[in-house]
Amino acid sequence: MPGISWCWTAGSPPLPEAPRLLFLPVSGPYGMGEYARSLAIASAASERWPQAEIRFMLSRQAPYAAGAPFGVTLLPSSPTFHSAEVIAQLQQFRPHVVIFDNAGRTAQLRAAQRAASRIVYISARARQRGKAFRWRWMRMIDEHWIAYPRIIAGDLNSLERLKLRLLRRPVVRYLDVILARAAPTAHPPQADGPPESYVLLVPGGGTGHPGARDAVAHFFSAARTLAMSGVETFIVAPAADQGGAAAPVAGLRCLAPMAQPQLMSLMRGARLVIANGGSTLLQAIACGCACIGVPIAGDQKQRIAACVAADVARASDLGAADIVAAAQSLLVAEAQRAALAQRAAALGLADGVEVAMRALDGLLKAG
Repeated sequence: MPGISWCWTAGSPPLPEAPRLLFLPVSGPYGMGEYARSLAIASAASERWPQAEIRFMLSRQAPYAAGAPFGVTLLPSSPTFHSAEVIAQLQQFRPHVVIFDNAGRTAQLRAAQRAASRIVYISARARQRGKAFRWRWMRMIDEHWIAYPRIIAGDLNSLERLKLRLLRRPVVRYLDVILARAAPTAHPPQADGPPESYVLLVPGGGTGHPGARDAVAHFFSAARTLAMSGVETFIVAPAADQGGAAAPVAGLRCLAPMAQPQLMSLMRGARLVIANGGSTLLQAIACGCACIGVPIAGDQKQRIAACVAADVARASDLGAADIVAAAQSLLVAEAQRAALAQRAAALGLADGVEVAMRALDGLLKAG
């Protein structure tokens, strides 16, 4: 598979001190996986190049759009559907690198080429991966980042490998799992007992998905049941969704959403993590946790099934009784729980932010 050498020499051209980066993630009223991934990469790029000009194009329907910490152009819907606006932005801004995250059309990629931009395409689903491996797209894309690890996304198939050998482009990388960087003063909440004394539930779903609006309520009901059985239990969810835990329960701590580094520290201290089947599950696996994945959106069942097949997670249906039963089966089988955690740690998932930063370094160095 093609790759880039990160070996620097005395004659290497310098990186731009103020690179221009344009992020075009899928965005809309539901879900925020693409935006969260792009934001983590953009934040790391801002640290790497403090003078960088970083811009996003987002749907104004996205609940996070107004609070984006970088410059934002708001669109009626996701960037894929607004080629005229995207092309105009490319012509005006002329980014050194444009990152299409699960979004984009051929006309937009061609406009990026005309603007002399390096093109990164991130695929998070089979359909988008197939688009990125079309001949005409491969000739335009400099880097194709596959959003998930091989256990979920699968290895490159024979046709993909053949195309890469023939064209010798783009560079293909697996981002594995996006891990945000911790602030020096970041400290997670502390459990009452020793490490691995508590169960942590992280339902996610902050932007809601059709058909899964009651997901957080199921998680809260399960958390209450576990706490009442004598298990110290943490649940992390927005305050607006904590109505199901209005009556205090001994041993249950309800926490507001926190920065990812603090959440991951909390994960590392947990005996068991019960999470949605999106990026949260992969982050817990990367932390070496024993995990149960619960689908709260349609595309999460397949991801959870892949983790179960790799024997690095267990699955539960979305229902309080199902979640409790799955948790109790592991809590009473310590050897199985510990083995699950060991296999998760042994996967050695890469930090996708670091993968992305090395790739951006290479693209900007190449000019």
